[in-house]
Amino acid sequence: MSASARILLITVCVAALAASPAFAQTPGAGELPQATPAQAGRTTVYDAAFFAQYAPRSALDIVQRIPGFTLDLGSSEAATGVDVRGFSGTAGNVVFNGARPSSKSETLQSLLARIPASRIKKVEVGPGDLYGADYSSKTQVANLFLSADRGIAGNATVSAVRHWFGKVVPTASASILVSRGPSTFSLSGDLGRTDYFEEGFDRVTDFATGDLVEFRDKFNHIHPHDPYLSGSWALEQADDKSVHFNARVAPSTFFLLQDNHVTPVGDAERDDNLVEDYKTTVYEVGGDVTRPLANGAVKLVGLANRQHKTTRDTYLFRSLGGAEILGGSEQLTQSQRNESIGRVSWSRQDLLGFRFETGAEAAWNTLDYHLDFFSLEPGGDRTKIDLPIEDATVEELRGEVYVNAGRPLTHNLRMDAALNYEMSRLKVRGDATEDRSLKFLKPSVTFDWQPGAGWHAQAILRRTVAQLDFFDFVSSAELSVGRVNGGNANLVPQRTWESRLLVEHPIFGQGKARLELGYDLVSKLQDRILILDDDGNAFDAPGNLGKGRRQYADLTLDAPLDRLWTGLRIKLHGQVQRTRVDDPISHRSRDFSGFYPRWQWDADIRRDAGKFAYGFTLNDNRRITFFRTDEFDTNFNTQPFVSGFVEYRPSTKSTVTLDLTDISDTGGDRDRLLFIPNRTSPEPALEDYRHRDSHVRIGLTFKQSFGGSGAAAH
Repeated sequence: MSASARILLITVCVAALAASPAFAQTPGAGELPQATPAQAGRTTVYDAAFFAQYAPRSALDIVQRIPGFTLDLGSSEAATGVDVRGFSGTAGNVVFNGARPSSKSETLQSLLARIPASRIKKVEVGPGDLYGADYSSKTQVANLFLSADRGIAGNATVSAVRHWFGKVVPTASASILVSRGPSTFSLSGDLGRTDYFEEGFDRVTDFATGDLVEFRDKFNHIHPHDPYLSGSWALEQADDKSVHFNARVAPSTFFLLQDNHVTPVGDAERDDNLVEDYKTTVYEVGGDVTRPLANGAVKLVGLANRQHKTTRDTYLFRSLGGAEILGGSEQLTQSQRNESIGRVSWSRQDLLGFRFETGAEAAWNTLDYHLDFFSLEPGGDRTKIDLPIEDATVEELRGEVYVNAGRPLTHNLRMDAALNYEMSRLKVRGDATEDRSLKFLKPSVTFDWQPGAGWHAQAILRRTVAQLDFFDFVSSAELSVGRVNGGNANLVPQRTWESRLLVEHPIFGQGKARLELGYDLVSKLQDRILILDDDGNAFDAPGNLGKGRRQYADLTLDAPLDRLWTGLRIKLHGQVQRTRVDDPISHRSRDFSGFYPRWQWDADIRRDAGKFAYGFTLNDNRRITFFRTDEFDTNFNTQPFVSGFVEYRPSTKSTVTLDLTDISDTGGDRDRLLFIPNRTSPEPALEDYRHRDSHVRIGLTFKQSFGGSGAAAH
């Protein structure tokens, strides 16, 4: 059966079952009635009983089931993979007992996954201004109230994934929380094994004639291992009297072995190998203290993060059978990233009628980076090749001060305004020398309107400034695609005026419809430019273009359909957007490079029926193109991606889940149009078309929770 036929069959089955009158009845034996969310002023409150129908085992399960809510992991490096410095600009959209967690290296997703669902007393969803200056311009924030019950609660998870050729990859995780009066201790760990495998091909053709130049059969063995051990202590005596401390160590590795059978036209066949071997160790300690001061609360935050990373990339041209090394290339890097942060803030709920917060933050960041790039001669001897900016140290001292104030203008209209002032001193040494001082004002204003009958609207205008990625200052090679990325020490931050309009309204009782419109006006857009080294060689590198524009519409429909079939819920999400910037080479208007598909959509359809739950997800998006100066690099799926699950709950604390990932057998494709020497040439020279497929994976997961009296126990 073809993948498209599978998708059609699944959709037809769900539609037929949903329409079946035999199931459109009251809850059966063992099923749980759905608790009704409560509207409390500007927030919607969901008691633990609301989530009991989903048998959650962790706080992450609960957050994923909040009607109309989309989890935002924030812009931290842990969430995005990008070097984001400081604390103030990395918040997601979840807080705990009204306070932000004082961690950066741990994503919200992993933090939520280690909190047992039994410790969640209720969930409050409201506009960001309710939860402090870091969230003031966010359209929705979930506040998880943790139970103060004494005792022990925890989770243990064991899972295994079987790949299409029989390989089974096991992993496990566990967490425990111990409460003694106002103190809570937590400890969690995860093996973090997510190995996967791909088969596929590369087809290189002459763009002008279509003639085959080279064909490669490929098989990828990919082994990301991201184990961690983290612990925390919280002493919460009141909203303005608390202490938190957290520590985390994460010794991660990434290993890829690629086997290539290469058939060049007019030359001998080869059996090449690509090896990527990366090791990263992250240590982080952080904490905060809150105390009453002047009818408000003062909060001190401190954090230290240390990251050490070594990488080895080796591409070997080998004779047929692999016995003889014919040539190749190798890259070795070492980097040390350090960050130390101190922050102080003072907030007061009522100061001359305003909710008020002010604060300051200082961060010291450094990067030490060294790269060696070699060409490999026949037999394996190495010859050093110099790249621009191979050795560099980067130091930055950055600070930010802010003030945030808000108050109701009428009984149903509220305004919040903020002003941030950011400053930094940046110094680059080594193969490049660059000193600069940067200063930016970042104002924002938010209007929140609740006209009644369940309607809620929010309008936001704000200025944001992107951070510079230290690794954009230095060079690196990508051997898997045969290219070199130049470093650019002259890069400056991108600045954006963002406007947002949000409208939401309940549907079908416990559901929600949410529409967000956005328009961004960007200056100094960070994209790709040509740079020259001292010898006149041109390299593709990160750089600043002129002005850019982005506009989008984002719609979420989250609806319970108990009228059709008890326990059925469907969540639909779609986005259309348009980005425009003038290309620095063609001087024609085009999209931004990457990250912004013109459209994307996803659907989550599930039914919870007593001890069983089942459903599936679908998603797809438009092709995404990176407009490099020497190629157009386009990534896309061959068809919608479909996964499904069946879950059995033998008790209120045990869950067994069977996952079917990629039921549709959707391949990931990549089409590269290569220009020689770069896009100043009018037509591409080569087309490199790549196809990868991981096929259907079958996963079996067992989750066991213990202790507590929250959502899982209702």
